[in-house]
Amino acid sequence: MMAANTADWIDIPPVTAPFAAGVILPGSKSITNRALALASIAEGKSILTGVLFADDTLRMIEALQALEIPIIVDESDRTITLTGTGGAFAPRSVDLFCQNAGTAIRFLTALCAASPGRYRLDGNARMRERPIGELAVAIQSLGGSVEFEINDGYPPLVTGGGISGGVCRFEQTKSSQYISAVLIAAPLAKAPVEVELRGPVTSEPYLRMTMEMMKRFGNRPQQVPGAGDGIKRIRITAPSGYTGCKFAIEPDASNASYFLAAAAVTPGSRIEIPGLGRDSLQGDVLFADVLRQMGADVFMDHTSMQLTGPKRLAGLTIDMNSIPDMVQTLAVVALFADCPTKIVHVPNLRVKETDRLAALETELRKLGAQVRTTEDSIEIYPAKSYHPASIDTYDDHRMAMAFAVAALRIKGVRINHPGCTAKTYPGFFTDFSRVVNSLA
Repeated sequence: MMAANTADWIDIPPVTAPFAAGVILPGSKSITNRALALASIAEGKSILTGVLFADDTLRMIEALQALEIPIIVDESDRTITLTGTGGAFAPRSVDLFCQNAGTAIRFLTALCAASPGRYRLDGNARMRERPIGELAVAIQSLGGSVEFEINDGYPPLVTGGGISGGVCRFEQTKSSQYISAVLIAAPLAKAPVEVELRGPVTSEPYLRMTMEMMKRFGNRPQQVPGAGDGIKRIRITAPSGYTGCKFAIEPDASNASYFLAAAAVTPGSRIEIPGLGRDSLQGDVLFADVLRQMGADVFMDHTSMQLTGPKRLAGLTIDMNSIPDMVQTLAVVALFADCPTKIVHVPNLRVKETDRLAALETELRKLGAQVRTTEDSIEIYPAKSYHPASIDTYDDHRMAMAFAVAALRIKGVRINHPGCTAKTYPGFFTDFSRVVNSLA
């Protein structure tokens, strides 16, 4: 049965039988935006294949076009050909509007700070509530300039003029994107840059992704041997640079989670996801192992994964600090477990596209679940039965996609404002409907 929908809502009917399908996912947002950033300052031509064309990546593409980076876009072939600057952006005065694309504004802030122009970066109302002060402090410690126009630590901001180099320190950072932004821009400094990580790093797999991609574009960050003080140090030679290359972008592992979860909550269903496996750059492939811990049958090789839904799901207590974007998906899966699930160490969910812990608490309770949250955790107590509800999505793509999974087991679930999935996956509901209606 197909979902009924309008521009304002979509109704997803429950599944009536196990499904079996494969799904070809769009490219990774995280990899696409990193590849665009690296290619923009690389020497020579880069050809990016498997590119994601969605709101977040389109904001990055538009910004590079505003910066007059030569870029040829072929959406039908999912390819971008880009000729980099071979260093910092050319000196100019430019306004860059990033809407609510957090990755784009953070990477662009660092790259613009390292360039000899004047750049103003801003976003929508929600972006103006998302902190970026930690990145500004890091840039300033390297001799760069960041000035805030309205609220200290929040966009809009003005930057540019170049960075000198030296040491910057991160302590219990709220987002690995701040660190990634500094690392990507560091080769543009006038002297070597050393990044000290003095506490836990939220979403640390994304930091490893950044460093691996820097290597593929010809610039290898160096892990400095430990000094016995528990501090991790990464050194980047500067001034140096990147070399253009041909780079294939993987399918988006974060978006794979909704299809894995759909199979996990419908016993006997099977999903196969080609292009994602043990060799992935993306830490979110680890979500498959979380579902394995709950009882799902998971097979993964180097380049693909397959999951079969179990007869019963077990709740668990789990630290999701390394893969916080998977929390909404896991919270919905937890509705159908046989005991409570507690997700801990995810404080940065409070400053995402919305306050995701608060949003989850509100919407899960609408369905009839008991939920408790703290500043950095959420606990879900499964109910014996659930009831219909209209789910608000808070202009957050992951709320919409995660609660689509709940609709497979709960009659009468309506997803409000489904168009918010355009942020990373414009065709999500079409693909989701096809997959869950493919009978096993």
